[in-house]
Amino acid sequence: MIQTIQGKVALVTGSTSGIGLAVARQLAQAGAGVVLNGLGDAAQIERLRASLAEEYGVPVRYSGADMSRPEQIAEMVATAERELGAVDILVNNAGIQHVAPVDEFPQAKWEQILAINLSSNFHAIRAALPGMKSRGWGRIVNIASAHGLVASPFKSAYVAAKHGVVGLTKTVALEVAESAITCNAICPGYVKTPLVEGQVRDQAKAHGLSEERVVREVILASQPNKRFVEAQAIGDIVLFLCSPAADAITGIALPVEGGWTAR
Repeated sequence: MIQTIQGKVALVTGSTSGIGLAVARQLAQAGAGVVLNGLGDAAQIERLRASLAEEYGVPVRYSGADMSRPEQIAEMVATAERELGAVDILVNNAGIQHVAPVDEFPQAKWEQILAINLSSNFHAIRAALPGMKSRGWGRIVNIASAHGLVASPFKSAYVAAKHGVVGLTKTVALEVAESAITCNAICPGYVKTPLVEGQVRDQAKAHGLSEERVVREVILASQPNKRFVEAQAIGDIVLFLCSPAADAITGIALPVEGGWTAR
């Protein structure tokens, strides 16, 4: 797998922390140049960029493109191709969440979630695909969610967007099926990230429960295995989907959620 992507260039959206950072780290470790994207303190992001480049000996760039702005997404891809020569691997990971009943859901928040969680995938694929076609190889991996396969109450925008990501994935896969380009979606359950760990602490205080009970009875209530998905595991799966073993795998929505959607 490592030999397959050595010298390739990967663009990972939402990669300054959490799942995206784990994916970017795995790809850099395997020898791919990486374009980071996401939010955070500028100095911390620069330290992160520099440390990845030094540790793995690959070129690492950062783009602060706003994933709700199509023109910035297109420019991010164009800059990556201009500075690094290609975008061979595109991992669409950026996403946000908001929880509210449908009839109380803020309209502006609906539009923002659809823009970042769904439309940004379309705009990035649209920008990166011509280069992949011209080079005769490409890997597109969209980080969807278990909520791209099933629904939960109070998450209408997120669920709608992630279902859309799965549909977009299938469509792109069919359009490029005769080429050496694949397009797949990964559908994680709850992943252990700093954001989720903060939610656990907040829920424990709010409900007067231990963090262990919050994890088991609240956060992971839908996951039969009652264990968080590790972010590194998502990176490993992305790496596999870039390997020759996955050449015939395209258009899938792969559940990685401890049995959640098996019910």
